[in-house]
Amino acid sequence: MTILETVYTPVGSYAPDFELPGIDNQVHHLSRYLEKFRAVGVIFMCNHCPYVSLYLDRLKNIQAEFAANSFTLIGMNGSDATKRPMESFDNMKAFAQHHQLNFPYLWDSTQDVTRSFGASKTPMAFLIDSNGIVRYKGQIDNYPQEPSSVREDYLRNAIACLFKNQAINISETEPVGTSLIWRN
Repeated sequence: MTILETVYTPVGSYAPDFELPGIDNQVHHLSRYLEKFRAVGVIFMCNHCPYVSLYLDRLKNIQAEFAANSFTLIGMNGSDATKRPMESFDNMKAFAQHHQLNFPYLWDSTQDVTRSFGASKTPMAFLIDSNGIVRYKGQIDNYPQEPSSVREDYLRNAIACLFKNQAINISETEPVGTSLIWRN
């Protein structure tokens, strides 16, 4: 058995750059997003995760709320499609269309980018400023079940603080969700 290394990308360090295919049949580069946007939220997600399903509307709302401020979310699927065919590129396209995603959805078929970020669960959020620095990572908010029960909007608050040049009070939380499906 081969042990694959996962890199832990701490808050305050540079996010790993990437070059990945999107469901729009374009190649996406983090560096190009950072040239265009004031901040980028990378959300590790997948098609089969019930937690992702619970968060899709909240993610689309965050995208809609902050898009005018030069912000974008990027969904990234790093789950192994050989073990779970539902995670294939074609199924990602169908998933995005069915759920009417309003942000790019990228495929990390090698899992290299997912490992570089240190993602462990879906969904897991990374907020990256225009300099490429990770400013927040972890949960989207503190309650995955019912949006009306949310008490802490971790990602939304981090984005708002970043745009106001304020300190992000809670810069890291423990992700809650489904464990990523790793290739052996």
